[in-house]
Amino acid sequence: MKSSTLVRNAAGRLVPTEVNGKAQVPYQGVGAFRPEGRKAAPPIRSCRDYPPDGDKRVADLRTALERCGLRDGMTISTHHHLRNGDRVALEVLRTAAEMGVKDLMWFPSASFPCHAPVIELMEQGVVHHIEGSMNGPLGEYTSRGKMRGMGVLRSHGGRWQAVQDGEVHIDIAVIAAPAADPFGNANGVQGPSACGSLGFALADSLYADHVIVVTDHLVPFPCVPWQIQGNNVDYVVVVDSIGDPSQIVSGTTEITRSPDRLLIAEYVARFVRDAGIMKDGFSFQAGAGGIALAFVGFLKELMRKEGVKARFVRGGSTRVLVELLEEGLTDYILDGQTFDLAGVASMATNPRHVATSPFTSYNYHGKGNFASMVDVVVLGATEVDLEFNANVNTHSDGILLHGIGGWQNCLFSRCTILALPSFRDRVPVIVDRVVTLSGPGELIDVVVTERGLAVNPRREDLLEALKGSDLPIRPLAAIKEEIEAILGGKPEPARLTDEPVAVVKWVDGTVLDTIWKVEE
Repeated sequence: MKSSTLVRNAAGRLVPTEVNGKAQVPYQGVGAFRPEGRKAAPPIRSCRDYPPDGDKRVADLRTALERCGLRDGMTISTHHHLRNGDRVALEVLRTAAEMGVKDLMWFPSASFPCHAPVIELMEQGVVHHIEGSMNGPLGEYTSRGKMRGMGVLRSHGGRWQAVQDGEVHIDIAVIAAPAADPFGNANGVQGPSACGSLGFALADSLYADHVIVVTDHLVPFPCVPWQIQGNNVDYVVVVDSIGDPSQIVSGTTEITRSPDRLLIAEYVARFVRDAGIMKDGFSFQAGAGGIALAFVGFLKELMRKEGVKARFVRGGSTRVLVELLEEGLTDYILDGQTFDLAGVASMATNPRHVATSPFTSYNYHGKGNFASMVDVVVLGATEVDLEFNANVNTHSDGILLHGIGGWQNCLFSRCTILALPSFRDRVPVIVDRVVTLSGPGELIDVVVTERGLAVNPRREDLLEALKGSDLPIRPLAAIKEEIEAILGGKPEPARLTDEPVAVVKWVDGTVLDTIWKVEE
């Protein structure tokens, strides 16, 4: 067993009291946990230890890692703005392997299929475990109980919280920068590998003991705008390529063509209108999934028809959000990451397309953030149960295949909508109890399927506002029963062991749920 004693938290889930040698606080309920203490901080450095001409370049990544004192057991962080096109994270870990370093904790802001070779590095003992999203092959490897340590899944805001609160100490942060100057100032909007914002790497640059910027586009000082400040950077490494920006776009960032999913998107847009949310000065956020992108298209037509303009929209930005901005249907895009190249180009040229970070957007242990100021957010899920609890991490078989991203953080919007098909691959999405709890039902307001919309009974205000609407408003249980009748019953329960292999953190750093090893 990879953890200590298991206890039942406020959500009724069994969770470990210790993970990877660190004591944990079980989930106590939404808003119940209050942090204490002061924020973490990196060591004090002196200008005398750096070149007076400001040129921090070194010959290669190995030299930079050696000068940062890389050794066994350290924590190395990377970011994911290049998504499936990233080439830097693997190069860092492979260089560590060449140096003979063992038992590293890899702390990515997210992982993608391109990072599957990390499995080989774990088999070699170079990487001990991952604390970060474990998507695709890395997730399945974890679910099979093959990773030596336990995985820790955090939201984007939860990752910032963990770093600033000292829960995770980054020894060396390696930041892939599409543009940088020799001093270390860097941004993501210039150069051949431009990816947009570098906001997910900002916490790393502020709190890590050592910071390395890796770039394939060196510019003379100053690199403006600087999303990463050179004052926080130790070394700069110039390489031929940090990644393939065309791979920023993936199958989850294309508008759906499915008639059922298009109907879901239309229902969501009509709900936003009929519930009185769509009005001058409102704000919204939609994910990068096919349904969410289609929803923006339907909402745009309704906004045009009724002469409504948004004050801001929250990104991940996409082409459809850029079109809203360019048409004057929103004043601003507040963008945490860019999901396609249209978003990258817009951020580079339009001052109303503003790069943000998890600190401003999602950090729960801050003096407020943007998440609670958004009027409506449209998200997806792999499962939802009759208590409106939702799962975004595992599928019905219990295998870990997805990270959290900003999903948990977005639940604090004024209205949270889950837009999802009622079944996938003949497996119902609405279930009695979600396999993994990623977000508590008290924060989820509406579930929209192609067979109707279910409003959380807690939201009496929404139910009142929808009186007179011609939308198919139905109880969630009724939709569930209809789907089970069509599919011939409920899905087989996940076959899980009693060995925990990962945990899901809540936005405040407490442990919300446990992911269990799947049976062979």
